[in-house]
Amino acid sequence: MTTTVSYIKEWQKALQNEIMHLKKFGSNKCIVTNGRLLANDGSFTYYFDTTGSIRIPVGSSIRIEWGGMKQSGRVLSSEGKGVILTLDQSFGELISVATLFHDPWELLEQLIQRLDEMKKNKQKRLRVKKLMDPSMPAKHPVEKSKSTVHELVLRSKYNPVTFVWGPPGTGKTYTLARTAANKYFQEKRVLILSHSNQAVDVLISEISAFITKKQRYHEGDVLRYGFHTGEQLANLEAVTTSQLLERQDPHLAEDKEKLIEERRNLKQDLAHSFSKRDTNQLLEVESKIARVLEKIRQKEIQFVKDAYIVGTTLAKAASDPAIYEKNFDVVILDEASMAYVPQAAFAASLGKRVIICGDFKQLPPIASSRDALVNMWLKEDIFHRAGVADWVNDGKLHPHLFLLKEQRRMHPDISAFTNQYIYHSLVGDHESVTKSRDHIAQKTPFPNRSSVLVDTSFTGAHCMTERTSHSRMNLWQVLLSFQLIHESYLSGIRSIGFVTPYRAQANLMELILDDIYEKERATADIIAATVHRFQGSERDVMIFDTVDSDPQTRAGMLLTGKDSERLINVAITRTKGKFIHVSNQAFIRKYVYQGKTLRQLVEHHEKNQQTVRTKEIGTWVRNQHPRLQWMHALKVDKVFSDLQAARTSIVISIPVQTNLSEQWLEKLRDRDQRVNLTVISERDLPELRANQYLNERVAFPFVVIDKQIIWLGHPLEGSSAVRPPFIAVRLQSEKVSDYLVGQFVLKE
Repeated sequence: MTTTVSYIKEWQKALQNEIMHLKKFGSNKCIVTNGRLLANDGSFTYYFDTTGSIRIPVGSSIRIEWGGMKQSGRVLSSEGKGVILTLDQSFGELISVATLFHDPWELLEQLIQRLDEMKKNKQKRLRVKKLMDPSMPAKHPVEKSKSTVHELVLRSKYNPVTFVWGPPGTGKTYTLARTAANKYFQEKRVLILSHSNQAVDVLISEISAFITKKQRYHEGDVLRYGFHTGEQLANLEAVTTSQLLERQDPHLAEDKEKLIEERRNLKQDLAHSFSKRDTNQLLEVESKIARVLEKIRQKEIQFVKDAYIVGTTLAKAASDPAIYEKNFDVVILDEASMAYVPQAAFAASLGKRVIICGDFKQLPPIASSRDALVNMWLKEDIFHRAGVADWVNDGKLHPHLFLLKEQRRMHPDISAFTNQYIYHSLVGDHESVTKSRDHIAQKTPFPNRSSVLVDTSFTGAHCMTERTSHSRMNLWQVLLSFQLIHESYLSGIRSIGFVTPYRAQANLMELILDDIYEKERATADIIAATVHRFQGSERDVMIFDTVDSDPQTRAGMLLTGKDSERLINVAITRTKGKFIHVSNQAFIRKYVYQGKTLRQLVEHHEKNQQTVRTKEIGTWVRNQHPRLQWMHALKVDKVFSDLQAARTSIVISIPVQTNLSEQWLEKLRDRDQRVNLTVISERDLPELRANQYLNERVAFPFVVIDKQIIWLGHPLEGSSAVRPPFIAVRLQSEKVSDYLVGQFVLKE
C-alpha cells in the first residue's frame, strides 16, 4: 500500500516535471487591450480586455510589455474576457495595446514547498492519508438526517473526509453555504477554498447573506481574503479586508491614500524638474508608504485570525502563511474536480474535517506536460485518484460520497440525456424546472422544443484543419450555428452560448460575431468558446457545434477520447432552456463507435424525434440576416450577378470531383479583365485563363469575390457528400473572406 510520504514525493516530482516542461517551452503570451488604471494604493491595479478567456492562476507573476517599457506584476483576476493585474510601477492612466507574458510555474513551486512541510507534520500526513484512502467506516447517524443540508452537516461532523458530488444545477452553492453557516453557528472555524476568485466570491456572498438573514451576523466573522471580483460582494456587509479596514481603522486607510497622493504629486514634479530635495522627499514618502502597508498587512493577518469563516483561492492559501500556517475545524474545497490532486491534499491538510465538492463527470484539471506522473496526478481529479469515482462505475455510491441528486437548471428534455447516460439515472429533475424553463423553450428557433439535433449530413465536405493551429473548423456548420444565434436573438433571447470542442471553430465564430453582429452583442450576452472555457457558465440557449464531418476519415479525439464524455456533458449542462446540437449524424454513425457518448447523444435525439434535417431548413430559417443569406443552390442568378459585379478579384476552389458547367465557364471567362482570377484546384483547368493557379487539394467548392463575399454550395455540379435539397449560402464579411483565403497560403 502506498504511504502518504510516497504520495507526496510523487506529487512533488509531478509538479517539478510540469515546471520543467513549462520552462522549456517558455512563457505564455497574449495581447491585452484597453488598459485602464483602477487603483493606485502602493501598487498599480489595471484592468485589460482580452480577445478570449485566459486562465492564468490568481497570484501568478506576470510581465507586461508596452512599447519599450517592461513591468512585472501579479494577476488579481482572470475571469471571462478580462484580466486585472497589479503592477509595481505605473504605465499611466490608459494603455491601448500591450503584451502579457505569464511564467506559470511560480505557484507550482509554492505548492511543492507546502508539500515539503506536510512531509514533516504527522497530523497533516494523517489527514492526507484519510483523503487518499477513505476506507474508514462512515460514522454519521443516517437516520437523523432531515434534509440535504442536514445530512452534509452530519457527515462533516462525524467523518474526517466527505466527498460531495454536485452535478450541474443541483444546488451545490446553496448546500455548501448553509453547511458552512451551520458550522459557524456552532463556533467552528471554516476555510472556503476554490481555484477561482469567482467561485470563492459566490460562496462567501451566499454564506454572508444567509447569516445576515438569520440576524446572526457579526462584523469580521466572515472574511473574503485576497483579491475579489467585487460584483458579488458589493451589496453585502463588510466581508473584505479593505471594507473592514475602512470600518475599523479609517485613519490608517486615510494615511495610505494621503501618502499615495503625495507620491503621485512628487513624481509629477520630478518629471518637470529633477532636484535632490524632491528625490529625498520621494524616498521618504516611499518609506512611509512601506510602513503603512506593513501595518495594513498586520491588520489583515489579525482579520484572518479573528474570522470564523475565511474564503480565498487555493493559490493564495498556498502562498500566504496567514492561511497555510493556520488550523481550521472544517475546510470546504469547491470545484475540486478542476484542482490538481496535490492541491486537494494541501486543502485537506489544513483542517480537522474536509468537504471535497465537485463533479467528476465534468472536465478534469489541465496540465501541459505528457509525463506519466503529470498524467496521473495533475490531469485527473481527487474523486478518481481516491477511488471514489470507481464505485459509481460499479453502480454504487462510496460510503463517503454524498450525491446532490435533484437538478433545477435544465429543461427536463435536455437533462433526460445526461441524467440517464452520464449520471447513471441517479439524478432527477426538480418538479419546478419544466415550468421555469418553458418560456425559453417556446421561443424560436424550433418553438416548444428544448432539445434539437440540427443534422448537417450530406451538405458537403466542409471540415478542414486550420493551417497554423491544426485545430478543426467547419465553415458550413459555423454559419448554420450563427443563423441559430440570429433566430434566437430575434425571438427575444438575450443569453446565448456557442460552444465547440475545437478552438479554431470558436475563433471563427468570434470573427463572424465581431464582424457582423457587433450591435446585437452590445445588448445581449452572446459568447463563443471552447467547451473547456465554458465550464462554470450557463446560458438560456446553448448551441453545441461538433464540427467533425467529411472529408475527415476519423472523428477527433476530443469527441471520442478518454475525456469525451466529460466534454460533451459540460456542453449540454450549460443550458437552461434550449439545447441545439449542430452535428453531422451520418459522419458520427460511420466513424464513432456505439457506446461512445457522442454516438449515444445522436441516437438519443433520433429516438426521441428531436432531429431537424437539411430539407427542413426553409421552415426554420425565418429571418435572413442582411449579410448572411440561405437559398437553393440551383438558383444561380445571385451568384452570377456577384461574379459579374466583381471589381478586383475572384478566388474559386474547384475540388477534383467538381465539374464546371458551360454557364460557369462562360461567366468566369467573360469577367472584366481587370479582375484577378485565382483558381485553387488539383485539376488542370487552362480554359479558365486564370491569373493565378494554386495546385492544392481542397474538399469543398467556394467562391470569394472582391475579398468580401463568400459563396458556399457553388459551384454545385459534382460536389462530394451532397444530396438534395441543394443549399447555397452567401456571407458578406471581409474578415472571414481574408481568413478563408489565408488557409491556402495565397500570395496576391
